[in-house]
Amino acid sequence: VQLQASGGGLVQAGGSLRLSCIASGTTYSMDAMAWYRQAPGKQREMVAIRTETHTDYKDSVKGRFTISRDGDGNTVYLQMTNLQAEDTAVYYCHAWLGPRNYWGQGTQVTVSS
Repeated sequence: VQLQASGGGLVQAGGSLRLSCIASGTTYSMDAMAWYRQAPGKQREMVAIRTETHTDYKDSVKGRFTISRDGDGNTVYLQMTNLQAEDTAVYYCHAWLGPRNYWGQGTQVTVSS
């Protein structure tokens, strides 16, 4: 399984971005897909996760970020609104299928204040 993320960029504070991640190399639907981020000098942290039955968000992004998956379950999106400087990080897509998990390459999100 390979994950390909896209959609990062530079945006002013208060702006919006939409990240996408496509899982390929399997005919199965991912059990769960999530977005993590890692800011310089900080640990990687989960931002949002979506399974077939459950969605959860990091407290600081609730109400601003929305995670969604398409019909076949192998594309995940992260709609980010009202972006703040503290959202600046490399964002990573992560997916689970059975006992295995997979990481995509990161996509940089930079928010200028």
